[in-house]
Amino acid sequence: MRSTPDITPHLGSLLKFRHDLHANPELRYEEHRTGDKVAAYLMALGLQVHRGLGRTGVVASIHGRGRSAANPGRSIGIRADMDALPVTELNAFGHASQNPGCMHACGHDGHTTMLLGAATLLAQQPDFDGSVHLIFQPAEEGGAGAKAMMEDGLFDRFPCEAVFALHNWPALPAGEMAVRVGPIMASTLRFEIRVHGKGGHAAMPHTTLDPIPVACAIVGQLQTLVSRSTDPLDSAVLTVGKITSGTVENIIPDEASIFGTVRALRTETQQMFIEGMQRISEHVAAAHLCRAEFILKPGYPNTTNHAHEARFMAEVMREAVGEDRTHADILPAMTAEDFGFMLEAVPGAYGWIGNGPATGEPGVGLHNPGYDFNDDNLGRGARFWDLLARRWLEQSRT
Repeated sequence: MRSTPDITPHLGSLLKFRHDLHANPELRYEEHRTGDKVAAYLMALGLQVHRGLGRTGVVASIHGRGRSAANPGRSIGIRADMDALPVTELNAFGHASQNPGCMHACGHDGHTTMLLGAATLLAQQPDFDGSVHLIFQPAEEGGAGAKAMMEDGLFDRFPCEAVFALHNWPALPAGEMAVRVGPIMASTLRFEIRVHGKGGHAAMPHTTLDPIPVACAIVGQLQTLVSRSTDPLDSAVLTVGKITSGTVENIIPDEASIFGTVRALRTETQQMFIEGMQRISEHVAAAHLCRAEFILKPGYPNTTNHAHEARFMAEVMREAVGEDRTHADILPAMTAEDFGFMLEAVPGAYGWIGNGPATGEPGVGLHNPGYDFNDDNLGRGARFWDLLARRWLEQSRT
Protein backbone atom coordinates (compact mmCIF):
# COMPACT_ATOMS: atom_id res chain seq x y z
CA MET A 1 0.00 0.00 0.00
CA ARG A 2 1.30 3.44 -0.93
CA SER A 3 2.20 5.62 2.04
CA THR A 4 0.19 8.79 2.62
CA PRO A 5 1.76 12.26 2.47
CA ASP A 6 3.58 13.81 5.43
CA ILE A 7 1.74 16.55 7.33
CA THR A 8 4.94 17.92 8.90
CA PRO A 9 5.72 20.53 6.18
CA HIS A 10 2.23 21.98 6.66
CA LEU A 11 2.15 22.22 10.45
CA GLY A 12 3.44 25.79 10.55
CA SER A 13 0.67 27.11 8.29
CA LEU A 14 -1.95 25.06 10.13
CA LEU A 15 -0.79 26.45 13.46
CA LYS A 16 -1.00 29.99 12.11
CA PHE A 17 -4.47 29.30 10.73
CA ARG A 18 -5.74 27.88 14.04
CA HIS A 19 -4.37 30.80 16.05
CA ASP A 20 -5.99 33.24 13.63
CA LEU A 21 -9.37 31.54 14.10
CA HIS A 22 -8.93 31.58 17.86
CA ALA A 23 -8.12 35.28 17.84
CA ASN A 24 -11.14 36.05 15.64
CA PRO A 25 -14.01 33.88 16.94
CA GLU A 26 -17.55 34.15 15.63
CA LEU A 27 -20.82 33.02 17.20
CA ARG A 28 -23.36 30.68 15.65
CA TYR A 29 -24.54 31.68 12.18
CA GLU A 30 -22.11 34.61 12.23
CA GLU A 31 -19.12 32.60 10.92
CA HIS A 32 -18.65 34.83 7.85
CA ARG A 33 -14.95 35.57 8.30
CA THR A 34 -14.31 31.98 9.38
CA GLY A 35 -16.15 30.68 6.32
CA ASP A 36 -14.15 33.02 4.07
CA LYS A 37 -10.86 31.76 5.54
CA VAL A 38 -11.88 28.11 5.21
CA ALA A 39 -13.12 28.58 1.65
CA ALA A 40 -9.92 30.39 0.62
CA TYR A 41 -7.77 27.59 2.05
CA LEU A 42 -9.78 24.93 0.21
CA MET A 43 -9.74 26.84 -3.08
CA ALA A 44 -5.96 27.19 -2.79
CA LEU A 45 -5.88 23.37 -2.81
CA GLY A 46 -7.73 23.46 -6.12
CA LEU A 47 -11.05 22.33 -4.68
CA GLN A 48 -14.49 23.55 -5.67
CA VAL A 49 -16.17 25.12 -2.65
CA HIS A 50 -19.90 25.23 -1.95
CA ARG A 51 -21.26 27.80 0.48
CA GLY A 52 -24.62 28.73 1.98
CA LEU A 53 -25.82 25.40 3.33
CA GLY A 54 -27.01 26.13 6.84
CA ARG A 55 -26.50 29.85 6.08
CA THR A 56 -22.74 29.94 6.78
CA GLY A 57 -21.69 26.34 6.13
CA VAL A 58 -18.88 25.35 3.77
CA VAL A 59 -18.56 22.06 1.85
CA ALA A 60 -15.82 20.84 -0.47
CA SER A 61 -15.30 17.46 -2.12
CA ILE A 62 -12.07 15.68 -2.95
CA HIS A 63 -12.54 13.14 -5.73
CA GLY A 64 -10.17 10.23 -6.15
CA ARG A 65 -8.46 9.36 -9.39
CA GLY A 66 -10.99 8.83 -12.16
CA ARG A 67 -13.81 10.21 -10.04
CA SER A 68 -15.74 13.47 -10.32
CA ALA A 69 -18.87 15.18 -9.07
CA ALA A 70 -20.79 13.40 -11.83
CA ASN A 71 -19.17 10.05 -11.00
CA PRO A 72 -18.20 10.22 -7.31
CA GLY A 73 -18.05 6.50 -6.59
CA ARG A 74 -18.15 5.53 -2.92
CA SER A 75 -18.25 8.51 -0.59
CA ILE A 76 -17.55 9.48 3.00
CA GLY A 77 -18.32 12.67 4.91
CA ILE A 78 -16.12 14.23 7.59
CA ARG A 79 -17.55 17.09 9.65
CA ALA A 80 -15.90 19.87 11.65
CA ASP A 81 -17.77 22.60 13.55
CA MET A 82 -16.70 26.26 13.22
CA ASP A 83 -18.56 28.40 15.77
CA ALA A 84 -17.40 29.91 19.05
CA LEU A 85 -19.14 30.62 22.37
CA PRO A 86 -20.40 33.79 24.11
CA VAL A 87 -17.60 33.62 26.70
CA THR A 88 -15.07 36.30 27.66
CA GLU A 89 -11.58 34.80 27.33
CA LEU A 90 -9.19 34.98 30.30
CA ASN A 91 -6.09 33.71 28.47
CA ALA A 92 -3.28 36.21 27.92
CA PHE A 93 -1.35 34.48 25.13
CA GLY A 94 -0.78 36.08 21.75
CA HIS A 95 -3.69 34.42 19.97
CA ALA A 96 -6.32 35.22 22.62
CA SER A 97 -9.72 36.39 21.37
CA GLN A 98 -9.87 39.91 19.99
CA ASN A 99 -13.68 39.86 20.07
CA PRO A 100 -14.94 40.79 23.55
CA GLY A 101 -17.48 38.35 24.92
CA CYS A 102 -16.70 35.69 22.33
CA MET A 103 -14.09 32.92 22.33
CA HIS A 104 -13.32 29.43 21.07
CA ALA A 105 -13.89 27.81 24.44
CA CYS A 106 -14.80 24.44 22.92
CA GLY A 107 -11.93 23.93 20.46
CA HIS A 108 -13.90 24.27 17.24
CA ASP A 109 -11.01 26.30 15.85
CA GLY A 110 -8.92 23.15 16.22
CA HIS A 111 -11.56 20.88 14.68
CA THR A 112 -11.75 23.13 11.62
CA THR A 113 -7.98 23.25 11.25
CA MET A 114 -7.54 19.48 11.66
CA LEU A 115 -9.96 18.91 8.80
CA LEU A 116 -8.15 21.45 6.64
CA GLY A 117 -4.96 19.53 7.37
CA ALA A 118 -6.65 16.35 6.18
CA ALA A 119 -7.85 18.17 3.07
CA THR A 120 -4.24 19.11 2.36
CA LEU A 121 -3.10 15.48 2.53
CA LEU A 122 -6.04 14.05 0.60
CA ALA A 123 -5.79 16.66 -2.17
CA GLN A 124 -2.02 16.18 -2.42
CA GLN A 125 -2.38 12.46 -3.06
CA PRO A 126 -5.90 11.54 -4.23
CA ASP A 127 -4.98 7.96 -5.10
CA PHE A 128 -8.17 6.49 -3.66
CA ASP A 129 -11.29 5.22 -5.36
CA GLY A 130 -14.18 7.41 -4.30
CA SER A 131 -14.94 10.85 -2.90
CA VAL A 132 -14.44 12.58 0.44
CA HIS A 133 -16.89 15.33 1.38
CA LEU A 134 -15.46 17.88 3.83
CA ILE A 135 -18.27 19.46 5.88
CA PHE A 136 -17.52 22.67 7.79
CA GLN A 137 -20.60 23.24 9.90
CA PRO A 138 -21.85 26.40 11.61
CA ALA A 139 -23.83 26.82 14.81
CA GLU A 140 -23.15 23.63 16.75
CA GLU A 141 -23.42 25.60 20.00
CA GLY A 142 -27.19 25.72 20.42
CA GLY A 143 -28.04 26.63 16.84
CA ALA A 144 -28.56 23.14 15.38
CA GLY A 145 -26.34 23.96 12.43
CA ALA A 146 -26.16 20.28 11.45
CA LYS A 147 -29.92 20.19 11.05
CA ALA A 148 -29.87 23.47 9.12
CA MET A 149 -27.32 22.11 6.65
CA MET A 150 -29.35 18.93 6.20
CA GLU A 151 -32.55 20.93 5.63
CA ASP A 152 -30.67 22.82 2.92
CA GLY A 153 -29.91 19.53 1.17
CA LEU A 154 -26.49 18.56 2.52
CA PHE A 155 -26.85 14.81 2.02
CA ASP A 156 -28.92 15.19 -1.15
CA ARG A 157 -26.20 17.25 -2.82
CA PHE A 158 -23.31 15.36 -1.20
CA PRO A 159 -24.49 11.78 -0.58
CA CYS A 160 -22.42 9.95 2.03
CA GLU A 161 -22.22 6.26 2.84
CA ALA A 162 -21.05 7.26 6.28
CA VAL A 163 -20.24 10.43 8.19
CA PHE A 164 -17.69 10.94 10.97
CA ALA A 165 -16.69 13.66 13.44
CA LEU A 166 -14.17 14.22 16.26
CA HIS A 167 -14.26 16.42 19.35
CA ASN A 168 -11.25 17.36 21.45
CA TRP A 169 -11.69 16.00 24.97
CA PRO A 170 -9.83 17.52 27.96
CA ALA A 171 -10.62 14.57 30.25
CA LEU A 172 -8.57 12.35 27.91
CA PRO A 173 -4.76 12.70 27.85
CA ALA A 174 -3.22 14.13 24.69
CA GLY A 175 -2.20 11.35 22.33
CA GLU A 176 -5.21 9.16 23.18
CA MET A 177 -8.45 8.69 21.27
CA ALA A 178 -11.83 7.21 22.16
CA VAL A 179 -15.11 6.03 20.68
CA ARG A 180 -17.92 3.62 21.53
CA VAL A 181 -20.82 1.79 19.93
CA GLY A 182 -24.16 3.34 20.85
CA PRO A 183 -24.80 6.70 22.54
CA ILE A 184 -21.60 8.64 23.22
CA MET A 185 -23.38 11.90 24.07
CA ALA A 186 -26.79 12.62 25.53
CA SER A 187 -29.86 14.23 24.07
CA THR A 188 -30.79 17.63 25.42
CA LEU A 189 -34.05 19.52 25.76
CA ARG A 190 -34.54 23.04 27.03
CA PHE A 191 -37.60 23.99 29.01
CA GLU A 192 -39.32 26.96 30.62
CA ILE A 193 -41.94 26.79 33.35
CA ARG A 194 -43.96 29.96 33.92
CA VAL A 195 -45.73 30.12 37.26
CA HIS A 196 -48.70 32.48 37.17
CA GLY A 197 -49.88 33.87 40.49
CA LYS A 198 -51.31 37.16 41.73
CA GLY A 199 -49.05 40.01 42.76
CA GLY A 200 -49.42 42.58 45.51
CA HIS A 201 -47.77 44.35 48.41
CA ALA A 202 -45.01 42.43 50.19
CA ALA A 203 -46.54 43.46 53.55
CA MET A 204 -49.85 41.77 52.66
CA PRO A 205 -48.91 38.33 51.26
CA HIS A 206 -52.30 36.89 52.28
CA THR A 207 -53.93 38.94 49.54
CA THR A 208 -51.62 37.51 46.87
CA LEU A 209 -50.67 34.22 45.25
CA ASP A 210 -46.88 34.45 45.47
CA PRO A 211 -45.32 32.61 42.48
CA ILE A 212 -41.77 32.67 43.88
CA PRO A 213 -42.11 30.01 46.63
CA VAL A 214 -44.20 27.97 44.20
CA ALA A 215 -41.36 28.10 41.65
CA CYS A 216 -38.91 27.03 44.37
CA ALA A 217 -41.16 24.10 45.28
CA ILE A 218 -41.35 23.04 41.65
CA VAL A 219 -37.55 23.12 41.31
CA GLY A 220 -37.18 20.88 44.36
CA GLN A 221 -39.74 18.38 43.10
CA LEU A 222 -38.25 18.23 39.60
CA GLN A 223 -35.13 16.62 41.07
CA THR A 224 -37.16 13.54 42.04
CA LEU A 225 -37.43 12.70 38.34
CA VAL A 226 -33.72 11.84 38.51
CA SER A 227 -33.56 10.36 42.01
CA ARG A 228 -36.85 8.43 42.00
CA SER A 229 -38.10 8.02 38.42
CA THR A 230 -34.89 7.18 36.54
CA ASP A 231 -33.50 3.64 36.53
CA PRO A 232 -30.33 3.70 38.66
CA LEU A 233 -28.52 1.92 35.81
CA ASP A 234 -29.58 4.63 33.37
CA SER A 235 -28.17 8.19 33.23
CA ALA A 236 -29.99 11.50 33.21
CA VAL A 237 -29.41 15.10 34.27
CA LEU A 238 -31.94 17.81 35.03
CA THR A 239 -30.48 21.27 35.62
CA VAL A 240 -32.30 24.50 36.42
CA GLY A 241 -29.91 27.23 35.38
CA LYS A 242 -32.02 30.34 35.65
CA ILE A 243 -35.02 31.69 37.60
CA THR A 244 -36.44 35.14 36.94
CA SER A 245 -39.13 37.04 38.81
CA GLY A 246 -40.03 40.39 40.26
CA THR A 247 -38.76 43.94 40.02
CA VAL A 248 -38.15 45.19 43.58
CA GLU A 249 -37.99 43.68 47.05
CA ASN A 250 -41.31 45.00 48.40
CA ILE A 251 -43.59 43.80 45.60
CA ILE A 252 -44.82 40.25 45.17
CA PRO A 253 -44.82 39.64 41.40
CA ASP A 254 -47.51 38.09 39.26
CA GLU A 255 -45.17 35.60 37.60
CA ALA A 256 -41.96 33.59 38.04
CA SER A 257 -40.13 31.72 35.27
CA ILE A 258 -37.89 28.65 35.59
CA PHE A 259 -35.40 27.79 32.82
CA GLY A 260 -33.41 24.57 32.51
CA THR A 261 -32.23 21.60 30.49
CA VAL A 262 -32.75 17.84 30.54
CA ARG A 263 -30.17 15.37 29.28
CA ALA A 264 -30.67 11.64 28.77
CA LEU A 265 -29.09 8.72 26.94
CA ARG A 266 -32.35 6.96 26.09
CA THR A 267 -35.39 8.25 24.20
CA GLU A 268 -37.68 6.57 26.72
CA THR A 269 -36.00 8.41 29.59
CA GLN A 270 -36.32 11.72 27.77
CA GLN A 271 -40.03 11.13 27.24
CA MET A 272 -40.50 10.27 30.93
CA PHE A 273 -38.90 13.61 31.83
CA ILE A 274 -41.15 15.58 29.49
CA GLU A 275 -44.29 14.02 30.94
CA GLY A 276 -42.99 14.28 34.50
CA MET A 277 -41.95 17.93 34.29
CA GLN A 278 -45.34 18.94 32.94
CA ARG A 279 -47.19 16.91 35.58
CA ILE A 280 -45.12 18.18 38.52
CA SER A 281 -45.18 21.84 37.49
CA GLU A 282 -48.93 21.89 36.89
CA HIS A 283 -49.87 19.99 40.04
CA VAL A 284 -47.49 21.76 42.42
CA ALA A 285 -48.75 25.10 41.13
CA ALA A 286 -52.37 23.99 41.49
CA ALA A 287 -51.72 22.92 45.09
CA HIS A 288 -50.86 26.57 45.81
CA LEU A 289 -53.81 27.94 43.80
CA CYS A 290 -51.46 29.09 41.04
CA ARG A 291 -51.15 28.00 37.42
CA ALA A 292 -48.04 26.66 35.67
CA GLU A 293 -47.33 26.79 31.95
CA PHE A 294 -44.80 24.21 30.70
CA ILE A 295 -42.94 25.22 27.53
CA LEU A 296 -40.67 22.73 25.77
CA LYS A 297 -37.97 24.13 23.47
CA PRO A 298 -36.08 22.33 20.67
CA GLY A 299 -32.93 20.48 21.61
CA TYR A 300 -30.55 17.87 20.23
CA PRO A 301 -31.03 14.09 19.89
CA ASN A 302 -28.63 11.53 21.31
CA THR A 303 -25.32 11.27 19.48
CA THR A 304 -25.63 7.54 18.86
CA ASN A 305 -22.81 5.79 17.02
CA HIS A 306 -23.63 3.04 14.55
CA ALA A 307 -21.95 -0.26 15.38
CA HIS A 308 -20.00 -0.92 12.16
CA GLU A 309 -18.80 2.67 11.82
CA ALA A 310 -17.80 2.97 15.50
CA ARG A 311 -15.78 -0.26 15.34
CA PHE A 312 -14.16 0.91 12.12
CA MET A 313 -13.28 4.24 13.74
CA ALA A 314 -11.72 2.37 16.67
CA GLU A 315 -9.60 0.31 14.25
CA VAL A 316 -8.27 3.49 12.62
CA MET A 317 -7.59 4.99 16.05
CA ARG A 318 -5.50 1.93 16.94
CA GLU A 319 -3.54 2.36 13.73
CA ALA A 320 -3.11 6.09 14.36
CA VAL A 321 -2.18 6.22 18.06
CA GLY A 322 -1.72 2.59 19.12
CA GLU A 323 -3.73 -0.08 20.90
CA ASP A 324 -2.77 1.15 24.37
CA ARG A 325 -3.91 4.69 23.59
CA THR A 326 -7.26 3.75 22.05
CA HIS A 327 -10.43 3.46 24.13
CA ALA A 328 -12.93 1.53 22.03
CA ASP A 329 -15.69 1.46 24.67
CA ILE A 330 -15.38 4.80 26.46
CA LEU A 331 -18.14 5.78 28.86
CA PRO A 332 -20.61 8.26 27.35
CA ALA A 333 -20.86 11.91 28.43
CA MET A 334 -23.99 13.86 29.29
CA THR A 335 -22.96 16.73 27.05
CA ALA A 336 -24.90 17.08 23.79
CA GLU A 337 -23.97 17.49 20.12
CA ASP A 338 -25.99 18.34 17.05
CA PHE A 339 -23.98 15.75 15.10
CA GLY A 340 -26.72 13.48 16.45
CA PHE A 341 -29.00 14.85 13.70
CA MET A 342 -26.54 13.64 11.05
CA LEU A 343 -26.31 10.21 12.67
CA GLU A 344 -30.10 9.92 12.49
CA ALA A 345 -29.88 10.37 8.71
CA VAL A 346 -26.60 8.63 7.78
CA PRO A 347 -24.62 5.82 9.46
CA GLY A 348 -21.51 7.07 11.17
CA ALA A 349 -19.58 7.61 14.37
CA TYR A 350 -18.37 10.39 16.63
CA GLY A 351 -15.13 10.11 18.57
CA TRP A 352 -12.89 12.01 20.97
CA ILE A 353 -9.27 13.09 20.66
CA GLY A 354 -7.47 13.75 23.93
CA ASN A 355 -6.83 17.38 24.77
CA GLY A 356 -5.66 16.95 28.38
CA PRO A 357 -2.13 16.91 29.79
CA ALA A 358 -0.01 13.84 29.02
CA THR A 359 0.16 13.25 32.81
CA GLY A 360 -3.39 11.93 32.66
CA GLU A 361 -4.80 14.73 34.80
CA PRO A 362 -7.87 16.42 33.29
CA GLY A 363 -7.14 19.60 31.37
CA VAL A 364 -9.04 22.87 31.49
CA GLY A 365 -12.68 22.01 30.88
CA LEU A 366 -14.72 22.77 27.79
CA HIS A 367 -16.62 26.09 27.84
CA ASN A 368 -14.10 27.46 30.36
CA PRO A 369 -12.75 31.01 29.77
CA GLY A 370 -9.21 29.63 30.16
CA TYR A 371 -9.61 26.91 27.53
CA ASP A 372 -7.37 26.39 24.50
CA PHE A 373 -7.03 23.66 21.89
CA ASN A 374 -3.88 21.53 22.07
CA ASP A 375 -1.89 22.36 18.93
CA ASP A 376 -0.20 18.94 18.98
CA ASN A 377 -3.56 17.61 17.78
CA LEU A 378 -3.39 19.54 14.52
CA GLY A 379 -1.03 17.04 12.92
CA ARG A 380 -2.44 14.09 14.85
CA GLY A 381 -6.00 14.89 13.81
CA ALA A 382 -5.11 15.63 10.19
CA ARG A 383 -3.28 12.30 9.87
CA PHE A 384 -6.18 10.48 11.51
CA TRP A 385 -8.77 11.93 9.13
CA ASP A 386 -6.57 11.23 6.12
CA LEU A 387 -6.10 7.64 7.25
CA LEU A 388 -9.78 7.10 8.09
CA ALA A 389 -10.98 8.39 4.71
CA ARG A 390 -8.53 6.23 2.78
CA ARG A 391 -9.27 3.12 4.85
CA TRP A 392 -13.01 3.60 4.51
CA LEU A 393 -12.90 3.86 0.73
CA GLU A 394 -10.56 0.84 0.56
CA GLN A 395 -12.83 -1.34 2.70
CA SER A 396 -15.90 -0.22 0.75
CA ARG A 397 -14.53 -1.89 -2.37
CA THR A 398 -14.42 -5.32 -0.74
